Amino acid sequence: MSKPPLTLYLAAPRGFCAGVDRAIKIVEMALKKWGAPVYVRHEIVHNKYVVDGLREQGAVFVEELDECPPDRPVIFSAHGVPKAVPAEAARREMVYVDATCPLVSKVHIEAERHHENGLQIIMIGHAGHPETVGTMGQLPEGEVLLVETEADVAGLEVRDPARLAFVTQTTLSVDDTAGIVRALTARFPAIVGPHKEDICYATTNRQESVKAMAGRIDAMLVVGAPNSSNSRRLVEVAERAGCSYAQLVQRATDIDWRALEGIRAIGVTAGASAPEVLVNEVVDALKARYDVTVEMVETARENVEFKVPRVLREPA
Repeated sequence: MSKPPLTLYLAAPRGFCAGVDRAIKIVEMALKKWGAPVYVRHEIVHNKYVVDGLREQGAVFVEELDECPPDRPVIFSAHGVPKAVPAEAARREMVYVDATCPLVSKVHIEAERHHENGLQIIMIGHAGHPETVGTMGQLPEGEVLLVETEADVAGLEVRDPARLAFVTQTTLSVDDTAGIVRALTARFPAIVGPHKEDICYATTNRQESVKAMAGRIDAMLVVGAPNSSNSRRLVEVAERAGCSYAQLVQRATDIDWRALEGIRAIGVTAGASAPEVLVNEVVDALKARYDVTVEMVETARENVEFKVPRVLREPA
């Protein structure tokens, strides 16, 4: 029996960003330098496949620093950590490596600079997300207020409306954030924003490629983890851009084939912490069921690379 035809639009760019690439490399280099086990506070990036692969190599993932023995190296995840964490590691005389994405570190520095200038900070982000916890933890309690929606802006109680600044989580939806920023500037006209948008280039680029293909497809598959903020935003962006069905899948085995019955065109992309091997797995699963024609939808080219910390470039 012949397979039904399917046009597969493949997003470019997709998958790993420079910050994720660097974080994974940091764990691998640490294992090579110090041997196993190397401890990692929180998932290094939000992807089970990646975390499981590093665990097999000897990485031990923990949620808190007090789960780490003082005589083994510890790595802080790409999402960043509150200031108290490296301070405690130093107090315990631990060897630690900070794998915080440089674009997240940039937001930390911005927040500190505003604080030094006497401004109270409003952070646009998701409560409980490790990046939000890390950024808010750069400053004393009460110095950073969190807003998640435009509605939250109305209920904000600030110290001085004339002395405010805002920062954002790097993995948010560009469109959602723009609405919250409009609400903030309408309520607090003197609020100071970032010199350059906090949402990272990779998040923006992946959202743009999804928007570019949304009008041409019947369904969208986003390869990524359920706890990956930027992957979940890609599903939302696809739906808002007119795609009638969008699903987040960790692996090809998660695809809901019944929901894809009768489709003629599908889009495939991947969040910034999803490896290309999982994209290929999804593409192969589609090819097993359909007569697939692949078309690339390229909206940007990425050539960003971040150096790993000096401690890993020096011999043991």
